[in-house]
Amino acid sequence: MKNKLVQNIVKIKNLAKVYKVDQKELMILKNVSLNINKGDYTAIMGSSGSGKTTLLNIIGLLDTLTKGSYQLFEQEVGCIKENEAAKIRRKKIGYIFQKFNLLPRLKVIDNVCLPLILDGWEKREAKKRGLVMLERVNLVHRADHTPKELSGGEQQRVSIARALVNKPGLLIADEPTGNLDQKSEERVLQFLDELNKEGITIIMVTHSTKVAKYAKKLIYLRNGELSSGQESIYHKLLG
Repeated sequence: MKNKLVQNIVKIKNLAKVYKVDQKELMILKNVSLNINKGDYTAIMGSSGSGKTTLLNIIGLLDTLTKGSYQLFEQEVGCIKENEAAKIRRKKIGYIFQKFNLLPRLKVIDNVCLPLILDGWEKREAKKRGLVMLERVNLVHRADHTPKELSGGEQQRVSIARALVNKPGLLIADEPTGNLDQKSEERVLQFLDELNKEGITIIMVTHSTKVAKYAKKLIYLRNGELSSGQESIYHKLLG
């Protein structure tokens, strides 16, 4: 019997997130429900403090929910233990961050290979995979450089190579072009678009309507809740 293909990547129902600050409860997210299917390219937007980064972190298993249910790749992960969450992150999720999060003392190739090394790969095989990913982002010639020797756009492309090295089923991008000039921004966005056309599911947080237009779907948060006017907002963005 063949394994059933996973089509529903993210399924969240009645999610809430509460932080305790000075003995008081601060609700960041409330009653959030959403589905993200295989091959979707979804942008999460909202003003500062709306909860979009918190939602992204919960989706990426970098934070935990307070209430509700969350299924990732059709597995319930709402109350998952950290060691299990870490295993899923290493094997199934790729991350792209606004500040790149490259380790400055490591060479580019070692930054790209790091997720594989942490997952127990033999170093030689990890490097082979890493070089393939660097070739994909046209930076194989920079493999033995350190991050400080690269431009901002090149560093972000290295972080994309690192995010792809474990062949993730879900790619998460938190303001991926926030620190880039216009030319580098367009190059990164075009590359993400290519990846999505190849079938990779992408969830991206952005404050930019220009960046959001690359996505196929929009999630708009207002005061920790999904906006009821998402469709009209999205059509306005596509204008």
